[in-house]
Amino acid sequence: MKRIIPYLVLVVCLWGCEDVIDVEVPTTEPRLIVNGVLRVDESQQFIPVEIKVTETTNFFEDNPVTELESAIIFYGQPNPDAPEILENLASSSLAEVNPGTGIYVPDPTFDEDQRISAQIIPGTVFILVVEHKGRTYAARTPYSPVVPIDNIEQGDETLFDEDDTEIKITFTDVKGIDNYYVFDFGFGEFLAADDQFIDGQQFEFSYFYDVDLEPGDEIEVSMMGADLEFFNYMDLLVEQTEDDGGVFETPAATARGNVFDITGLDNILVFDNVNRPEDFPLGYFAVVQERKASLVIE
Repeated sequence: MKRIIPYLVLVVCLWGCEDVIDVEVPTTEPRLIVNGVLRVDESQQFIPVEIKVTETTNFFEDNPVTELESAIIFYGQPNPDAPEILENLASSSLAEVNPGTGIYVPDPTFDEDQRISAQIIPGTVFILVVEHKGRTYAARTPYSPVVPIDNIEQGDETLFDEDDTEIKITFTDVKGIDNYYVFDFGFGEFLAADDQFIDGQQFEFSYFYDVDLEPGDEIEVSMMGADLEFFNYMDLLVEQTEDDGGVFETPAATARGNVFDITGLDNILVFDNVNRPEDFPLGYFAVVQERKASLVIE
């Protein structure tokens, strides 16, 4: 009993010291976030265009949707002598069909069809231009095709846990050109890869799911094309989210996308961000071909 009394006194003292601490978190000016990765299925008639816009906010709060003054996608083929200039220029005006969602799609109220054909001419470049709170932002991206998935099958190996599920994916790289790939395994899991060591070869690799998968569950793997810039962006995002340290974790780097502030430029189709290093939104705009393969877990 004598040994217990000191511990009881300590518990009472600690209980009496309990107090509420107000933590001041830094506040910053909201930044526009553009989520515009358009996945193209060339077997379909049109590209499923959806550009979602939100704004950054302070800690502990969800990013709220925001509204654009205008949004338009230009597309065409680069001039061989001046690649920054697009020939055969076409456009698609976007609108927030469902107010309050922050999702912009081809405007159905136009006299002409604003949808974009999924039969894209090789080399086509897309430019997204949006107006937000009096400023103009733009992103430029080439269309990135991708090879088919040759095979997908379930393996029987594990990585760190005996409950891991192995999936084997096989594809054949195109020889003689630099190819970049982004894989979407579902469950918010992505992988960025290049062909540095597999140029022109058929290649098989394994991916291990650490989520609970039961026999009969169906998983779908997406393989997307990418240019070097989109590959680097996705590779950085994957690296930063591998070890989630919570809201107070300092990222290894800022994942800057390809959307620039072009307010006041004479030609909005020719832009850069050299003189505005601090004026940029977050997010990314890309137009990529997507191949899918599904598998039923045994």
